[in-house]
Amino acid sequence: MGRPGSPPQAESRCPLWALPEELLLLICSYLDARALGRLGQTCRRLCRFTCRDALWRRLARSCLNAGFSAHGADLVAGVPVKERVKVSQNWRRGRCRKIPLLRWKRNLMPWMQLDDDYLYLSQAEDIQVYWLHPNGTSLQHCSQAVFSGHQEDVCRFVLANGHIVSGGGDGNIVLHKLNGSFSFKFLGHEQEVNCVDCQGAIVVSGSRDRTAKVWSLSPGRTGQCLHTIQTEDRVWSIAISPLSSSFVTGTACCGHTSPLRIWDLGSGQLVSCLGTDFHRGAGVLDVFYETPSTLLSCGYDTYIRYWDLRTSTRECVKQWEEPHDSALYCIRSNGNHMIASGSSYYGVVRLWDKRQTRCLQSFYLSSPTSSPVYCLRFSTTHLYATLASALYALDFTTS
Repeated sequence: MGRPGSPPQAESRCPLWALPEELLLLICSYLDARALGRLGQTCRRLCRFTCRDALWRRLARSCLNAGFSAHGADLVAGVPVKERVKVSQNWRRGRCRKIPLLRWKRNLMPWMQLDDDYLYLSQAEDIQVYWLHPNGTSLQHCSQAVFSGHQEDVCRFVLANGHIVSGGGDGNIVLHKLNGSFSFKFLGHEQEVNCVDCQGAIVVSGSRDRTAKVWSLSPGRTGQCLHTIQTEDRVWSIAISPLSSSFVTGTACCGHTSPLRIWDLGSGQLVSCLGTDFHRGAGVLDVFYETPSTLLSCGYDTYIRYWDLRTSTRECVKQWEEPHDSALYCIRSNGNHMIASGSSYYGVVRLWDKRQTRCLQSFYLSSPTSSPVYCLRFSTTHLYATLASALYALDFTTS
């Protein structure tokens, strides 16, 4: 008879181990996260067995933010799925630590991009690169690199194909090579360049001068304007389709046309207008393609709208209203269930579940002073948000 100190013998007497492994996997597939976790606490062998990614993948796909796409593709391979499911529960419940990563004295309108362990942040006319600590909650004190070239503040920038492409208040578009000294600057617009996007050898830009332009980055043609599109309205946001066949512009909605329009990338011709019932001044401040046929938009009309181009361009398929009637400055999606938005007052970041009709969680980053959230980005463990005078992180790995 085995003693309490001999777990291998005790584990071998467990009737579950008399079953074929395939059948045991099938039984465990019917358990929810809590039951599966408790099963793993019964003995060391079951603990190892219930840590298998195959058992948690089904649960992770239905979680809010566990690193899986809508089609089930694992976007964060190498991180145990069980741990991601655990952290995803914190996202849903709003359990996190608010951490100020960086502060500055002047009020700015900073933009940001994440690239693995590096955070790119616009600071006035420069773009600075910071190394993120592996725990995601601290930055290296000094920036790793500084990309300059604009005479006025950087409005927006993107990372693409080993380059930074930025648009500034001076009307210029600047191209920097990330790992080298190469840079190229060309006058893009007569007024500030509010937005840019880049895919392959194509850059699109939108400006306050009421035009959107398509530029070439091909060797020998870098900086050549391929198309100039008269939008008849100030362009606030722009995004290229993942198929690189078209792009969408979000405008100020001060005229009589839809603020969301899709243009052919090859010809510069109008393809379609999205929506039919927009109030004057309901400008679109951010657009984000999830797939070639679905995109999200937000802006001054306080709504997040989800568009599916396969069904209809006249109406969005879903919409969510900002509960405090604030303009929405920025939006981001994980390509599955979660949407994050940044509001115009008190640094409010909200999390939304596409399967629900109301806001899931809210975080106030700048109370008691007020500041818009100009940009936000997130991973499966952290969310980063830029305000007028600070960069904040929300750490969801807290126990």
